[in-house]
Amino acid sequence: MPPDKTDSPSESTKVLPSTTRKQRSWRIAGLTATLIMGGAFLVRFVERVAANERLTGTTLEAAVASVTVIHPQAGAPNEEILLPGYTQAFTDTPIYARTSGYLKDWHFDIGAHVRKGDLLAQIETPEIDQQLRQARADLATTRANLNLAQITAKRNEELLKTRSVSTQDRDNANGALDAAKAIVQSNEGNVARLEQMQSYEKVYAPFDGIITARNTDVGALIDADANSPSKELFHLAAIEKLRVYAAVPEPYARAAQPGTTASLTLDEFPGESFHGTLVRTANAIDLSSRTLLVEIDVDNPDGRLLPGAYAFVHISLPATVHSVTVPANALLFRKEGLQAALVRNGHTQLVAVTIGRDYGDKVEVLSGLQPSDRVIVSPSDSLIGGTAVRIADAKPE
Repeated sequence: MPPDKTDSPSESTKVLPSTTRKQRSWRIAGLTATLIMGGAFLVRFVERVAANERLTGTTLEAAVASVTVIHPQAGAPNEEILLPGYTQAFTDTPIYARTSGYLKDWHFDIGAHVRKGDLLAQIETPEIDQQLRQARADLATTRANLNLAQITAKRNEELLKTRSVSTQDRDNANGALDAAKAIVQSNEGNVARLEQMQSYEKVYAPFDGIITARNTDVGALIDADANSPSKELFHLAAIEKLRVYAAVPEPYARAAQPGTTASLTLDEFPGESFHGTLVRTANAIDLSSRTLLVEIDVDNPDGRLLPGAYAFVHISLPATVHSVTVPANALLFRKEGLQAALVRNGHTQLVAVTIGRDYGDKVEVLSGLQPSDRVIVSPSDSLIGGTAVRIADAKPE
């Protein structure tokens, strides 16, 4: 009789371990697959997080404006200021007639060099001449009356001693004598006035100079009436020394001290310089232009420099004036005034500046900037203070 399989302990012992191993293998495989899938998901999640962080960083970095900065250059290209100016004759005056009449003749035309006292022109004054003759006749009459009054007064004084005349007659004679004296003095004054008017028939040069204008001719009516506008006969200018006027900007006013040496250059004399001395200033800043008017005297013995010429005035700056230069496109024009944008601690800062000379592509800054500052070049018009920026290129200027 064959043995029962279910009752065989050896068979059951062999089957159980095999089944257990298979189940365990499946469990291990499932666990491994789960771990692999979890690891894959974890790696993917980490990559996604890292990608988001990189994207966020890139976005934030792109949002920060990139700027180019320079360092202001210490010191100006030269230590003098160049100002526009104009020359003027040291003495410049129009010459008018003091008496009325007709121009008899003139002796000098424009460009003529004259000396003080030279006769420029002569005026015919028939009315003045006639008035003078009449005044002299009146003076002679009053002097005759005075002589008679003196004789009468002296005679009455002697007669009063013998009581031949009354005291009243003596006093009347003395009164008539005083009146005659006053009339003589009045007529003498009138004659002197007319003689002075007659002397104005001759027009003389009041100083050494050059005739720059002649506005009359022979036969012209000369009207010297004080109630009507007079016309100048000549214009006389002394050019052996010239006055040069220039407007010094307010920041350089301390450089304009009397006694300072200045030089003058003109386009018609290329490469040549004329030396002068600053002699006086207006001692007041002009409110409209914020400048100080100065006068520089320049010797001109040979007359090469002409009055009215446009000139460039060079004035040396004192050593106490310190400044820096920056590109002209580094400035911001705001309603608050001129400003410059700096980079400090990764953020912008707007500072007010005061400019001096303009060199075209560069400007001189007198206050507000230091050589160590980092100035933004070509800042945006909408730039405000406190904006985060990054420096793209830092280079010395």
